Amino acid sequence: MEKHDLNAVVDRRFDFALLFDVTDGNPNGDPDSGNLPRIDPQTMQGVVTDGCLKRKVRDYVTLRTLHDETLGEGYGIYIQLQGVLERSHLQAYREAVGLDEKAARENKDSAKTDAARTWMCQHFYDVRSFGAVMSLKVNCGQVRGPVQLTFGRSIDPIAPQEITIVRKAVATEREAEKQTESSGAVTGTIGRKSNVPYGLYRTHGFINPHLASQTGFTYRDLSVFFQALVGMFEIDRSASRGMMTTRGIYVFEHESPLGNAPAHELLERVRVEPLGMGAAPRCFDDYRDHLSVSVDDLPAGVSFYELPRQHEELLGGERA
Repeated sequence: MEKHDLNAVVDRRFDFALLFDVTDGNPNGDPDSGNLPRIDPQTMQGVVTDGCLKRKVRDYVTLRTLHDETLGEGYGIYIQLQGVLERSHLQAYREAVGLDEKAARENKDSAKTDAARTWMCQHFYDVRSFGAVMSLKVNCGQVRGPVQLTFGRSIDPIAPQEITIVRKAVATEREAEKQTESSGAVTGTIGRKSNVPYGLYRTHGFINPHLASQTGFTYRDLSVFFQALVGMFEIDRSASRGMMTTRGIYVFEHESPLGNAPAHELLERVRVEPLGMGAAPRCFDDYRDHLSVSVDDLPAGVSFYELPRQHEELLGGERA
């Protein structure tokens, strides 16, 4: 099929499966459990939230804009580290409808709110992609985004560990005095580090063309999104996350905006068999013989692509 016009709004459905793994790291700590890796307590499978993955996409796009002038001002990020959301809302009212702060706070005109919401979609990639609830005191309405992700779930149970670590220093003079009094020297500070020896995770994603038409989500935006899934771990390295890697993105493209087959039937064609009771996977190679993709008899109107290898075939342009 022909490559898509990157400036055109996405006009068909996409469903995809994403595989990623972690080696000796914590892919998504749970703040309610002392930052231990998230798990399903019934199956002991590891869990990574959709919010965690979206955060990494946002961070990738932020850095991408610093090195790719072709993206332009439409690739700002609304939900950013230490951001103040109301500032963006006030900017939207100021530039879209010419209201100052006082008038924006008092606005009850739905047409002006709609204009501010449209401005937010045009200027912020994550609003245009994921949607946002922007009905704060300075009300920019709500947006339902065309890009949706499920939680990531590990193929097999994981075995979270808490590893004791020592910092050979203390924080205050008082701590130093107490340790010197008890042991004759400053011995340091004991801490803990959470760890997953290895886990292969799978998440599903969906692109809704009807919502894309409402937010203005284009094929260029879709290309940037898939590039972010490929590269998001490469610019997010830290000792706490260990080695995280995108292992595959398996995309099903429909010819119809409504879709040509149920998503679950297509995604079930990407199979990763668990290694089973007693197995202790420690690398992706342990799963290679358990991974298969069946696309020989796809339903009419459905095309399959494996990214990043077939990125140009699907969307055109160069990969980041």
